[in-house]
Amino acid sequence: MPIKDQLFLASQYLAPHHLVSRFFGYASDCREPAVKNWMISRFVRKYGVDMSEALQEDPLAYDCFNDFFTRALKDGARPLDDEPSSVLCPADGAISQMGAIEQGRIFQAKGHSYGLVDLLGGDTERAAPFQNGQFATVYLSPKDYHRVHMPAAGTLREMIHVPGRLFSVNPLTARNVPRLFARNERVVCIFDTEHGPMAVVLVGAMIVASIETIWAGLVTPYKRRVKSVRYDTAARAPIHLEKGAEMGRFKLGSTAIVLFGPDSIRWADTPSVRGPVRMGELLALPVQR
Repeated sequence: MPIKDQLFLASQYLAPHHLVSRFFGYASDCREPAVKNWMISRFVRKYGVDMSEALQEDPLAYDCFNDFFTRALKDGARPLDDEPSSVLCPADGAISQMGAIEQGRIFQAKGHSYGLVDLLGGDTERAAPFQNGQFATVYLSPKDYHRVHMPAAGTLREMIHVPGRLFSVNPLTARNVPRLFARNERVVCIFDTEHGPMAVVLVGAMIVASIETIWAGLVTPYKRRVKSVRYDTAARAPIHLEKGAEMGRFKLGSTAIVLFGPDSIRWADTPSVRGPVRMGELLALPVQR
């Protein structure tokens, strides 16, 4: 392994994750033109961000870096797959892994996996419907569109905020940090869908200023305990979102993990690793019974 990669990985363990992320969060909300314009211009140049798809194409017209980063796209920029029962890719990015949940473990990278129960906040009852099911991990790179959309129409059952570390989630850390996605801070959203239960897990990362959902706003202030909010009829008015509707967003990017139960869907691609994907593309089809 190159020395620069070794130093980067060492820094991931030593860095004060939440302090660094809070600092970047404050900077990303700064509305001073000289500061936000410098941040946005440098980011666009470094990562080659395509602004032609954005509703507001001028990157310096945004009030702050976070507004630029979570920018909306023009109507029609992400057409949805038209198969009625299809499951959609929830975000722009790359599918780093996809496949079966085996013996309660989810594949992370060669030599690494993590527990389904750990990912969902440590509750075995919550994880039970997904045992022996299917998962897909979508990595959002810095240049990507950073809003997350519904893979299938669903009614929200529960949202769980799971505190944790904020390791970077790039391919290097995925290959080298054990249990990465079950260690990082995350928001678990569980829906009832036509395909059975579906979980969409929004995983935080180093310098991610926040994770938001459209029904709760900011949901990742740093706390030391798992917090669950029920959204069933006994708790509050149900929240139903159509397929392709926005469900949340990252302020500075990360990873979305989609889970389904057993014998419910089959992935449209057989390889476990795919190339770049866009929100709205075909991800899976229902299992024919």
